[in-house]
Amino acid sequence: LEIHVHLKTRTKMFCRGPVGFGAAENTQTCPVCLGFPGALPVANRAAIEWTILLGLALDCEIAERAMFSRKHYPYPDLPKGYQISQYDLPYCTNGNVILPTADGDRVIGIVRAHLEEDAAKTVHVGGRTGRIGGADHSLIDFNRGGTPLVEIVTAPDIRSADEARRLLQLLRQTIVELEISDAEMEKGALRVDANVSVRPTGSDELRTRTELKNMNSFNFVARGIDAEVERQIRVWDSGGEVRQETYDFDAGTGALTPH
Repeated sequence: LEIHVHLKTRTKMFCRGPVGFGAAENTQTCPVCLGFPGALPVANRAAIEWTILLGLALDCEIAERAMFSRKHYPYPDLPKGYQISQYDLPYCTNGNVILPTADGDRVIGIVRAHLEEDAAKTVHVGGRTGRIGGADHSLIDFNRGGTPLVEIVTAPDIRSADEARRLLQLLRQTIVELEISDAEMEKGALRVDANVSVRPTGSDELRTRTELKNMNSFNFVARGIDAEVERQIRVWDSGGEVRQETYDFDAGTGALTPH
């Protein structure tokens, strides 16, 4: 799982722009988060401290030295053309979460928890699908751009959709009790990507994984994983091969479509 959490700081990750939900479009911006030439980012100290606090709660090793990097994307919701993120030197690594199960406690590894800035929000309007490729036009709200975002990456230790759902509930409870985020999924303050692969029973064979993007409900995550597991089993059983792709899960229809 890749869990993205908005930190509830008063200001953004690298500027003094306010952080808030529900404001009028493009009213919470400044030259830094809009990527104007010559505007210099300055890191938000509270966001760094809260990321380390989360790392301690997840039993992570805390880096003595960390680094931010440029992660380049050709997306219109990144005005600079890149995201400021952590790559090879994150704040928190090698942690774990104890997940109670009916068969006893399971240790779920935490590969890393790193800090970055969120992208802006693209809204696809009109057309048959309301998304890129089918929309009449697309609009961008830059209010969200630059919001402090922690990404928690788990190890491939989760063995079922139900374990994924219960782990997410436990992580959300931890985050809320630390008071670093409201983690409200319906507002996008907590978003989840799931990486899914299957293998024959009793086998250690590594097989290709796929990714389910931006799910905003614990139940939708579990349903999406179950649907993708079933799809992959059908592919392998029919003699095909699973390709490394990214999918969207439609909770209304249960359909998986390429992202």
